[in-house]
Amino acid sequence: MGEATFEVRIPAELLEYGFQPDDIQRQVSEWLVFSLFKDGRISSGKAARLLKLTRIEFLSLLQRRGVAYIDYTPTELADELAAVKSLPVRVGL
Repeated sequence: MGEATFEVRIPAELLEYGFQPDDIQRQVSEWLVFSLFKDGRISSGKAARLLKLTRIEFLSLLQRRGVAYIDYTPTELADELAAVKSLPVRVGL
């Protein structure tokens, strides 16, 4: 996988919060990958590979960043809940 270089301009005040160039690079890369993932343009596996993480590490990162892995519409959520409620209950598993 190749790389491209872009110039990123940030307010100098952000450096007061301890950001280093590597931190900024990582944050920008995460943001781009999260955006692609949330828009449905890439899978979680592809997102993980782009960030050089395992899929489980990527899902954990989503959780830490407050990004939903599953983003149901209200109708989809209602359908899922109805399906779960229709499942037989098993005792003693």
